[in-house]
Amino acid sequence: MSFFGKLKDRLLKSSSKLDEGVSAIAERRVLDDEALEELEELLIQTDLGVETAMKVSAAVAEGRFGKKVRADELKRLLAEEVARVLEPVAKPLPIYAKRPQVVLVVGVNGSGKTTTIGKLASQLREAGKKVVIAAGDTFRAAAVEQLQIWGQRAGVPVLTAPEGSDPASLAYDALAQAQAEGADILLIDTAGRLQNRGDLMAELEKIVRVIRKLDETAPHNTLLVLDATTGQNAVNQVEVFTKIADVTGLVMTKLDGTARGGILVALARKAGLPVHMIGVGEGIDDLQPFEPMEFARALTGADG
Repeated sequence: MSFFGKLKDRLLKSSSKLDEGVSAIAERRVLDDEALEELEELLIQTDLGVETAMKVSAAVAEGRFGKKVRADELKRLLAEEVARVLEPVAKPLPIYAKRPQVVLVVGVNGSGKTTTIGKLASQLREAGKKVVIAAGDTFRAAAVEQLQIWGQRAGVPVLTAPEGSDPASLAYDALAQAQAEGADILLIDTAGRLQNRGDLMAELEKIVRVIRKLDETAPHNTLLVLDATTGQNAVNQVEVFTKIADVTGLVMTKLDGTARGGILVALARKAGLPVHMIGVGEGIDDLQPFEPMEFARALTGADG
């Protein structure tokens, strides 16, 4: 199955609600004020957010207000407007000439951060890049073990430290090793204990400060991994982590387990940060570059 096929299949929780609602609107009435209110409500329930829902609905109604619109046409129009919101932020993860390129990965525990690092490392290795992973969430043994399994599977070295060790010290050692081995990319996992925000900020600041002793330009990317099932809470996480760390791009995971797939659209409009990749499952190929029109068609149930 193609990634679009998987995406459409996995986004059924989000798209089926929209699909049924849009079909019902198209069958019952012309595109009047009441129909637009219903459409807005549907989009809000999919977590597009109020402002985005109003903007998309208004754009769909332009030139069609008071007219009968078929269900398939309404879905196509919705997909086009959603894609228009998403296109400015859809950007692949930039790969720089700088070696090693240091990618700091942040996000709350349970967001899919560790598996994202494992999948990304494996894909980069397949693309011919020499990759090193630093298991910087030293307080969670499970996260370290998970990365070690991915590292073995991908043939990528994973640097670890005893549980409770200083993550900044591990990051420093990992960068020194990556430099010595001529690695192309160093992926650094970090803790995600948001309930203790001050400590987390200090920890991330220390990691950055320490690795800059070896490379004053590092980190070259700071990726925030978000769990789509948290819905609007993802917006809060973006705000918090943007203050704590200099986030350069987003990865959205677990789109296969939520009826709130529209949260990605709300984030695109509100945060404006690049969305590099999305995840729709556990397999290595279930993490892919973000394609706005494919996502919009899968979300709205439009044929494609």
